[in-house]
Amino acid sequence: MNERIKRLRDESFEAHPSICIERAVLETEFYKENDNKYPMPVMRAMNFRHICQNKKIYIGKDELIVGERGSKPKAVSTFPELTCHSREDLEILNIRKQQNYTVDPEDIKTYEEKVIPFWRGRCMRDKLFDRMPEDWTKLYEAGTFTEFGEQRALGHTALDGLIYTNGMLDLKKQIAEARAKLDYLNDPEATAKDEQLQGMDISCDAVIIFAERHAELAEKMAAGESDPKRKAELLKIADVCRWVPANAPRDFWEAVQMYWFVHLGTITELNGWDAMSPGHLDQHLAPFYEKGVKAGTLDRDAAKELLSCLWIKVNNTPAPPKVGVTAAESGTYNDFTNINLAGLKADGTDGSSEVTYICLEIFDELRLLQPQG
Repeated sequence: MNERIKRLRDESFEAHPSICIERAVLETEFYKENDNKYPMPVMRAMNFRHICQNKKIYIGKDELIVGERGSKPKAVSTFPELTCHSREDLEILNIRKQQNYTVDPEDIKTYEEKVIPFWRGRCMRDKLFDRMPEDWTKLYEAGTFTEFGEQRALGHTALDGLIYTNGMLDLKKQIAEARAKLDYLNDPEATAKDEQLQGMDISCDAVIIFAERHAELAEKMAAGESDPKRKAELLKIADVCRWVPANAPRDFWEAVQMYWFVHLGTITELNGWDAMSPGHLDQHLAPFYEKGVKAGTLDRDAAKELLSCLWIKVNNTPAPPKVGVTAAESGTYNDFTNINLAGLKADGTDGSSEVTYICLEIFDELRLLQPQG
C-alpha cells in the first residue's frame, strides 16, 4: 500500500466508533412538521432529502473517495423511526466492555429532550411490541429470546450493474415514464404505485443534492489549499461529485464514487443492517478499468489506490447499535458489506479480471474488519 493508504488506514484504526445523533435530530424535526401530511413512501423520501440537504459534509485530508454516514469517520447514525434508544441504552453503549460506542453526554441530553419524547410509542418497535400477546411479552422479558428483526429493516442485498449505466437523472426519466403509463381506471394499485414512484423520484434528487454538497465543500477546500497536488485532487473530487450520481459514470474514479454514494444513500435512508453489498464489484468496474488503461488515463496503481480508499470508507461505517438487551449483549461493529469476486458472467464466461486481482491484493494488504470478500 502507498503512503496515502497507510495514513487513511491508520486513521481508520485509530478512530473509535461513536454515536452520531445528527440524523435522529433532523428526522425528528422533519416528522414533527410533516407527519401524516403525505403518503408514507413520499414522506420517507422527503425525510431522506431533508437529511441529505442538512447533514454535515466531511472530506478528510487524504481522501479521494468521499462521503460519510455520520458527521465523521466511524460515526454511526441512529434510526428512531425503527427503534428509539433510551437514555439507558445510550449509556450502556458508552460503557459496555466490548465493542462500545462513544456517546457524548450532551448528545444523550439532546436525545432525551428532543428525540425520545417524539418517537416513544411511534417507532416501529414500540408499535410491534404493543401488538404482541402477553405470553410473548413474558417470554421476552424472561430472556428466552432477544430482539433483532424489529430493530431494523433486513438488508441482505447484492447490487446489480444498473447504477453503472444509469445516473439518477436517467432513473428520474424512467420514473416519469412509468408514472405516465399508470392506468387509474383499471389498476386498483395505480395510486399506491404512483406514491412509490414519487418517493423514488425524490430519493434520486436527495442523493444528487448530497453529492453536490460534497462538490461545493471540495471546491471550498481547494481554494484554501497551498499544496498544488492536493488542490488538484480536491478539484477532481468536485468534478466527480458534480457528475455522479446525477449521471452514469464515465471512468473508473466516477464509477467507484458512484457506488459509494448509492451505498451511503441506502444506509442513510434506513437501517438495513446488515449485508448491503455491491455484488460483483470487479465485474461492474472491469469495463471502466480496461477503458482507462487503454486510453492511458488510468494505471493499475491509481485504480488500486481508489479501491483502497473505498475499502477504508466501508470500514469507517460501523453497524448501527441495538437497544434493550441486545444493546448490552450484542456486540459487533461489522456492517457485513460483502464483495463478490470472479465467478462467471451471465453468459457463462470467466468473470475474473485484473480488477479481481487488485481487490484480492487490497484484502490481503489492508486486513480491515470490513468489507469481506
